[in-house]
Amino acid sequence: MANYRVIFRVFRVLACIFTLFSASASIANVNSVEFRFSLLSVLAKNAEAIEFYAENEFKPIWVGGDRYARERASYFFKELKNTSKHALPTRRYDPDYLKNQFRKARTATELGSIEALITLKFLNYSSNLQTGILKPASVDKEIVRKVPYRSPAAYLKTLLSVSPQEFFGGLHPQSKQYTVLLSEKKRLEKIISQGGWYSELPTELLRPGDMGESVVLLRNALIKRGYLKSNSSEVYDGDLRRAVQLFQLRHGLAPDGIAGPATFSEIGKSAEERLASVIVALERERWTNFDLGSRHVVVNLPDFSTKLFEDGALIFETRNVIGTPVDEQRTPEFSDIIEHIITNPTWNVPKSITLKEYLPEMQEDPLAHDYLELVDLDREIVPRFLVDFNEYDEETFPYDLKQMPSITNALGLVKFMFPNQYSIYLHDTPSKPLFDLEVRAFSHGCIRLQKPFEFAYELLKPQTSDPEAQFQEAMDTGEETVVYLRKPVQVHLIYRTAFVDELGVINYRRDIYGRDAAIYEALIEAGIQARPVSG
Repeated sequence: MANYRVIFRVFRVLACIFTLFSASASIANVNSVEFRFSLLSVLAKNAEAIEFYAENEFKPIWVGGDRYARERASYFFKELKNTSKHALPTRRYDPDYLKNQFRKARTATELGSIEALITLKFLNYSSNLQTGILKPASVDKEIVRKVPYRSPAAYLKTLLSVSPQEFFGGLHPQSKQYTVLLSEKKRLEKIISQGGWYSELPTELLRPGDMGESVVLLRNALIKRGYLKSNSSEVYDGDLRRAVQLFQLRHGLAPDGIAGPATFSEIGKSAEERLASVIVALERERWTNFDLGSRHVVVNLPDFSTKLFEDGALIFETRNVIGTPVDEQRTPEFSDIIEHIITNPTWNVPKSITLKEYLPEMQEDPLAHDYLELVDLDREIVPRFLVDFNEYDEETFPYDLKQMPSITNALGLVKFMFPNQYSIYLHDTPSKPLFDLEVRAFSHGCIRLQKPFEFAYELLKPQTSDPEAQFQEAMDTGEETVVYLRKPVQVHLIYRTAFVDELGVINYRRDIYGRDAAIYEALIEAGIQARPVSG
């Protein structure tokens, strides 16, 4: 027994000596010319990474005898096992190949090569997780989102300044939206693995008080989706009505408790389709992974809503109308800053509307839309009887159209300005009945508000003790008047068909512009591991 102990001690000493020798050899290798040459060869197309290494005297981040470098590499390899959690393209980062090459690297050339390769994969992974896999405008030109991309040097410097756990833990969006969306993704994947929630649905309109097999089908479908406790009643009772209303609320439908075609259509969406919406929402959250502002406005286009938040709390909400889902009228997605309010606005008709819609009508009837003034290049009003509209076409028509301030003005009595190249803003409207509809996509791109005056009061609160009086004073002039915000407010025009409401609950909306379907297809092409579904 004593001999075995002696032999064991000898082997342990030899192992320690071998480890020290290997570490010394690694240190020598990473300080060699061969290491640098190999490193630079692999990094040849990434000038910023090369500059970073040069500034740091080519000290390795991942390889060599340095304990911290080994810890970083080990943590990064573990991190790459979780790529599917965030719906990232796992094969893009070659985790198994990286780890295998890392273990086998011995010579200076091999160490330099794997050091550079890990760095490139690290930069790719970090950027994908923090700011998205796709370039928004490459999917849809109307997604004009300015993504807060970080430089390679910023990632590498931050990695060296904090622990690996802190670095990787802070990469993905830290928002409540992202966290709950991840949980929903996991829940849906479990449901899909168990066969999904497909169920036969009724074909007839159902109301409270109805009875029969169709009611049972509706009840079973809502039980499967978690909106109702299991039971076998054939009566459309109060419990079922409340379950239908809750489902309708969370899917952007009028919560009338009556199950009709629109409700059945949303219930009929598969778990795979809902998962696609969640995956796209995760990518969109990465695109907006920046500070939205302590006081900010969110316009969610598929939700037809405008909300004002302060320190994370919802303080105001109103319905809205957005752009029609046709070319050149869909509302784009971008962020900007609301700088001022204009009361009694003049509507300067966009040139595209003037030429494509109004000019043909005025050619047939010169008095068509006679509430609009004709304006020449000198901004002078021209009487219509002096103009032969048939002398012009879209290329030669020299006039503009404008509507003077009035209660019937297309912009209503107030508009909220965040000057941008797309001529998009929030405004009032005389077409109030449109706000009673579920799908409210009728404008030429701007956002119409159901409660514009109340919105103005909220925006003015930080600068006056009586915001209603300040607003009314501007209104009473009867003329176009500018009211500046002393504290401009960030506004974000977003597009979320899956989002978390103020109660922390996932909601779903229809993909009115088809943008999410296009993004999901692009994500599949980029290599994310998910099942293709229809848009």
